[in-house]
Amino acid sequence: MSAEEPSESVQSMDTSDTTAESAGEISKKAAKKAAKAAEKAAKKAAHQAERAAASGQSGAAAEEEEEDPLQDRYGDKPRVQSQERTSKVWTLVSDCTADKVGETVLVRARIHSSRKQGKMCFLTLRQRTATVQAILFVGSECSKQMVAYAAGIPKESIVDVEAEVVAPEEKIVSTSQQDVELRVLRVYSVSKSTPDLPFQLEDAARSETAYAGEEQFARVGQDTRLDNRVVDLRTPANNAIFRVQSGVCTLFREFLLGQGFTEIHTPKLIGGTSEGGANVFRLEYFGRNGCLAQSPQLYKQMAVCADLDRVFEIGPVFRAENSFTHRHLCEFVGLDIEMAIKEHYHEVLDVLDKMFLHIFDGLNERFATELKTIATQYPFEPLQYLRPSLILTFPEAVKMLHEAGIEQDPLDDLSTEVERKLGQLVKAKYQTDFFMLEKYPLNARPFYTMPDPNDGNYTNSFDIFIRGEEIISGAQRIHEPEFLAQRAAECGIDVATIQDYIDSFKYGAPPHGGCGVGLERVVMLFCGLNNIRKTSMFPRDPKRLTP
Repeated sequence: MSAEEPSESVQSMDTSDTTAESAGEISKKAAKKAAKAAEKAAKKAAHQAERAAASGQSGAAAEEEEEDPLQDRYGDKPRVQSQERTSKVWTLVSDCTADKVGETVLVRARIHSSRKQGKMCFLTLRQRTATVQAILFVGSECSKQMVAYAAGIPKESIVDVEAEVVAPEEKIVSTSQQDVELRVLRVYSVSKSTPDLPFQLEDAARSETAYAGEEQFARVGQDTRLDNRVVDLRTPANNAIFRVQSGVCTLFREFLLGQGFTEIHTPKLIGGTSEGGANVFRLEYFGRNGCLAQSPQLYKQMAVCADLDRVFEIGPVFRAENSFTHRHLCEFVGLDIEMAIKEHYHEVLDVLDKMFLHIFDGLNERFATELKTIATQYPFEPLQYLRPSLILTFPEAVKMLHEAGIEQDPLDDLSTEVERKLGQLVKAKYQTDFFMLEKYPLNARPFYTMPDPNDGNYTNSFDIFIRGEEIISGAQRIHEPEFLAQRAAECGIDVATIQDYIDSFKYGAPPHGGCGVGLERVVMLFCGLNNIRKTSMFPRDPKRLTP
């Protein structure tokens, strides 16, 4: 081997050096490329994080949404800030019926419940008292990301759903709309609820019959419901209760206006007690003593004396009763009536008879859906009533009680328990849940009640009952100031303390009578409910002043 020829080892060394140099250059390029890629990925991740934070989704969900060709079919709607009005038409859930099968509808409702099952998601949409099942399944018009989005919307959120109305293979017994379901084409969140609800609406809306079985269910307590009333009122039964309550007021007003009555509005801030006694909320009124009205008694009588002849009022009544029964409230809605009479206080009973028949018939005819919704959660027997209504005298009621072995003083008022027993006896004998009881004892009624002309131990007064509980107390009033002062003195009342009341009859007062009806009691008893707090939207009792 000549000196000019390099050895094999030398050639190998040169080649290795060259390779190492080349590899170093590649390594540097790869590092730069990797750095750029990492920077790009970081920017992308940051962008996704921003979108996720804005929409409440995870970063992965945001990435999927970005890559989803159907992403415009779902998502969070921009804030509704009255930016525009469109020609969109929303359909009520209650109107999603079999005659709409094949149509595409737009519904705004709450997510009552949701369940993801593989590539499908089942939603129960709730609006007022109506519910309907909506389904999403992966296909050409629904991506897996859309299914995931719908399944992730918190319960009680408000959504807009565009869907095709389809007929299910079997009736959907868990919803009010049993003959249809909605195949979701688009779904958008309008207002999202916080996921941490005070209780589950499924528990709050569960039928009472479910608790009779062996399976154990969570029961939402009354205080928990009332502390979170805005959520509690969303259950279909509660929603229906207050639609029925509205119906009672509408039918009451409707009937009386048709009978020549005038609606009036009397003050609730007054200088003296309406009914006497200690059950009054007292207050300081610009340096003077005042109180909240216990009834519109004086003012509706004054309206009759002012020749309005027939008047009624729907308004609040305040009673400072430290009572915790199922039927008492410190504030309730009074339906009050006062009217001039020509000869007999039965003229008032005639009006009340026809009025309640109008209310009961109207509720059964116009609010059948709401009554069915209430009965689904709180089962009750429909109210039975006669035409004309049954009227019993107090002595007749005492005789019925005595024959049943129940003690009752004929000159003393009925206790709550005896009233309930009497209601059972009347139902068994006359097949009615609704009746009038007249001619109460003199010592069981206020001083301004007109005495019975034939028996001074009794009065021209009456109570009205539903299912054995009183809803009305009424009477013919004493309209002569001298007689009124006499009766007040006989009852041990200092006449000077009620002189303003007595003086209101000095200038000629027509014979008149009237009554007061407790709205919440009427609804409670018509619907067979067990507590008046169910029929008071925001009840007030000795322990509850909020919400």
